Amino acid sequence: MKYDVVIVGAGVAGLYAAMHLPKEKKVLIINKRETFKCNSFYAQGGIALATDESDIPLHIQDTLEAGAGLCDENAVRVLSENSKAIIDDLISRGFEFDRDKDGKLLYTKEAAHSKERILHAGGDATGRYMHYFLLQQNTHPMLTDARVVDLLIQDGVCYGVTVLDHRECRNIYADNVIIASGGVGSLYEYHTNAPCISADMQGLCVMKGIELSDMEMMQFHPTVYVDNNSAQKLLLTEALRGEGATVEDEKGRRFLFDYDQRGELASRDIVSQAIYDYSKKTGMHIYLSFANFDHIYFTKRFPNIYKNLQELGFDVPKQRVPISPAFHYAIGGIKTDINGAIDSVKNLYAVGEVASTKVHGANRLASNSLLEGLVFGKRAVEDILKQKTLKKEISFEVGDEVMSYKDDKAKKNLLRQIMWKNVSIVRTKDGLNSALEQINALLKEKIGKLLKFRLLTAREIVQAALARDTSIGVHFIKKDDND
Repeated sequence: MKYDVVIVGAGVAGLYAAMHLPKEKKVLIINKRETFKCNSFYAQGGIALATDESDIPLHIQDTLEAGAGLCDENAVRVLSENSKAIIDDLISRGFEFDRDKDGKLLYTKEAAHSKERILHAGGDATGRYMHYFLLQQNTHPMLTDARVVDLLIQDGVCYGVTVLDHRECRNIYADNVIIASGGVGSLYEYHTNAPCISADMQGLCVMKGIELSDMEMMQFHPTVYVDNNSAQKLLLTEALRGEGATVEDEKGRRFLFDYDQRGELASRDIVSQAIYDYSKKTGMHIYLSFANFDHIYFTKRFPNIYKNLQELGFDVPKQRVPISPAFHYAIGGIKTDINGAIDSVKNLYAVGEVASTKVHGANRLASNSLLEGLVFGKRAVEDILKQKTLKKEISFEVGDEVMSYKDDKAKKNLLRQIMWKNVSIVRTKDGLNSALEQINALLKEKIGKLLKFRLLTAREIVQAALARDTSIGVHFIKKDDND
């Protein structure tokens, strides 16, 4: 089987890339599970953009400031300067953002934005609506319930992928491969990600000697309801705080102002660390209060959150909800240029959350993630269409590695506990070294290839965290007691 382009992943980055590939091109989208099981589907808040030419410098500045000096300014400029054109493209194709009664687009504000510039759809279902829309627009075939377990690389050129499809491995050849497989959520005990987001492709890249970048930069969302039994926890979008929800302790005190003058509207890293610190110091539970919301407005603006919390027994917006930070977004990932190209391997690209374009630096600005996936997904395709395919045909043998052993599930759960305890919101050198020791020990055991992917990605995160011994952005490293 030979394709012009294989796309690994069917979130907004992969689907928007596919949308820009001509119908006459032979394209295959590979999706690990059901199409809705991706992080794009669960994106609630919205999509940020520079609303007009005059807003571009402000959007760039807000992104750079949130990124704490570690963003690549050129990448940020590309993101912002292309943002309105991307939104206009979606609207021209028929996508409907929320509008007021006069038909004007509704903008909202989220933490660390200097103005209202975030569009939303379906109230709090922007990702779901956008994902469904892009699926409807897709004209290319999709291979579902298959996972990529190898990259076919020889002499610095990518020739395709190996897929595990119905328990059998086979090779799929392609002139170009775009990795759009998402983040690393399943490495952590508490996370907001789709259940199948498990860091496979990052780990596979480590095995292939492909560089990962900024892997210590893992973002934790400050307002998550974690008291449910599933691995995926209930995200309470930042747009709630942007529109009046408040964070308070058991006594109703809004303690975030002790940590930052912006209170609830400080950047995610600050709010997450403040909640963690205050809860540890006081022993109190922390809550998100919706007392500032009118009941009818709340149900219309946040219909899915309203429904989910009502089903859990909370009478919102009257009743406040207990919250905790949880893992949310991988800022670091496969190192690429501003076209999504991976320098060390020709014909191989990475876009969206799996990639590191350095657009987010040390802390992603709220609602820049959907935008990043769309902007760089399109740029990757534009780069591919410029290239002339001159590579020779090569055949690869299909590997026969064991994908999983019976004991791997217990080891996966142990890894999630290790990562949450030692490599999450607040880190110490002792904790990181303990995590590294345990991960290395697991790597020496008899494990399947799929678990090895996770462990290799986790080790990259730990090693990157150990290499950065000063706190910045989402990477908060605390001195050990014996220092």
